[in-house]
Amino acid sequence: MEIIRGFCNLSKHLNQCVVTLGNFDGIHLGHQSLISRLKQIGKEMNLPTVVMLFEPQPLEFFNSDRAPSRLTSFREKYLLIESLGIDYLAVISFNRCFASMSADQFIEQTLIKNLQAQYVIVGDDFCFGQNRQGNTTLLQHYADKFSFQLTCMPTYVINHQRVSSTAVRQALSNSDFNLAQLLLGRPYTIKGRVVHGNQLARQLGFPTANIHLNRKKPALHGVYLVKIKGNTLSHDYWGIANIGMRPTIAGNTAILEVNLFDFNQDIYGHCLEIVFVNKIRDEIKFDSLKALQAQIAQDVCIAKKIQAKFTQ
Repeated sequence: MEIIRGFCNLSKHLNQCVVTLGNFDGIHLGHQSLISRLKQIGKEMNLPTVVMLFEPQPLEFFNSDRAPSRLTSFREKYLLIESLGIDYLAVISFNRCFASMSADQFIEQTLIKNLQAQYVIVGDDFCFGQNRQGNTTLLQHYADKFSFQLTCMPTYVINHQRVSSTAVRQALSNSDFNLAQLLLGRPYTIKGRVVHGNQLARQLGFPTANIHLNRKKPALHGVYLVKIKGNTLSHDYWGIANIGMRPTIAGNTAILEVNLFDFNQDIYGHCLEIVFVNKIRDEIKFDSLKALQAQIAQDVCIAKKIQAKFTQ
């Protein structure tokens, strides 16, 4: 899959295509169904398939502090979309200029002029353009006028449950990892590279791998039993993870720290996949590092007891 960055590069790479567009946060079953349909149409029309997404996500641009938590970083989106067999990922920078573009301008300049889209697939609640004035009705008007085809797919439902990024966030907020897995079609994971930290956890006797989150607001906060995967690991490991702001040491940036059980290797710079299995507790502020150390020891004991139920 090839990445195309920016409007100016679309026409350099593409001469007619089939396209879908949106935020695609989480790449849940609804997104997967839409992309599967896109691939089918691309094959039937013998045209390249394009997924267009926006970075940052629009609500992150307008008010990052109040924007919804982010399920997937850009790299995670890329890897998931690539695994679905798409030809091109078009990444549009969501900035002030783009935000001021009218819905009509977006269709005319992006879909018709730059992409030369022959087929467009979106969710039936898709909105776009300045102040979200564009909708599927406007898209259909242009489809009729310029002779491209349009499919508006209804919300995906599984087991009477509406599938959406919001629903996944709510499931994770409730620590309902079974529901999150149902909506995603896979366990909820965070992938990232191990970076150097402040070595505090090692001083407390629980060395951790610090994972770069690549997002301001993660969808999870607290202490969790996790399973750790990685191409450079000899096998999967169990562990305990803390994701949050680390209030005991006055942290100001969300970070993911993972203690791997029965593990003693140098993995700085390695990419790991953290699979969240069970929540142990919320993140809290302790009066001292000694109190934090005692709580971590207790957390590890609880995590290993829960782990035993999964490995019996």
